Amino acid sequence: MKYQILYPEAFPIVECELNRGERIKAESDAMIAMDDTIDVEGKMQGEGVGGILKGLARKFLAGESFFFQELIASRGAGKVLFAHSIPGGILDVELDGSYGLMVQKDGFLASTQDINVDTKMQNLSKGFLSGEGFFILHINGRGTVFLSSYGVIHPINIEAGREVVIDNGHLVAWPDYMEYNIEKASHGWISSFTSGEMLVCRFRGPGVVLIQTRNPGGFESWIKSFLPTSGGGGGGGSSFFGNDD
Repeated sequence: MKYQILYPEAFPIVECELNRGERIKAESDAMIAMDDTIDVEGKMQGEGVGGILKGLARKFLAGESFFFQELIASRGAGKVLFAHSIPGGILDVELDGSYGLMVQKDGFLASTQDINVDTKMQNLSKGFLSGEGFFILHINGRGTVFLSSYGVIHPINIEAGREVVIDNGHLVAWPDYMEYNIEKASHGWISSFTSGEMLVCRFRGPGVVLIQTRNPGGFESWIKSFLPTSGGGGGGGSSFFGNDD
């Protein structure tokens, strides 16, 4: 399979050229356009009861969609375009089977057919504190993985013996062999709250951690600050557009 990431500087899309019989799986609703030689189907990760359980775990535990899209070049070679729904980057990662990736919610976009996407439980303290919940995605196998982000994806290379502290809201993915702890940003909870940095991850090298340059939670809070709030009595709410009178 040949592919290229188009318009990487802003609102990127992935163009894949599939040979007859090749397939790629992507998050639900990722496909933008495809040749008429390609079919798109809804598939689970795995077959039978195991596939259903994995789909339920993705949906209700990790907050992902129950089904993948599977794009198959059934009637000959063809091209397919896909992207994610938020403004941000797309990064391709080659996995050789020697390690896997831990990926935060909404970080997985697509992969070649020999990549497995499972839901993995963090330990109790990490899941409670992380803001990502107890469950994140574990991706392994041999092939290409396309990761998506809010903002651009930036790699942080952490050498052996070095530690780097990263804000939880900026995490995208990291190797499954890396050690990390989730902790307060400051020494005390009050200081952490007033600094605006509640929780962070402390990663220990060696390894490369992928971060996103923007925080989805921060953007959500910014949008909410402009939304009208309900007022008391019969006067109704007001908005930043002003009153009609």
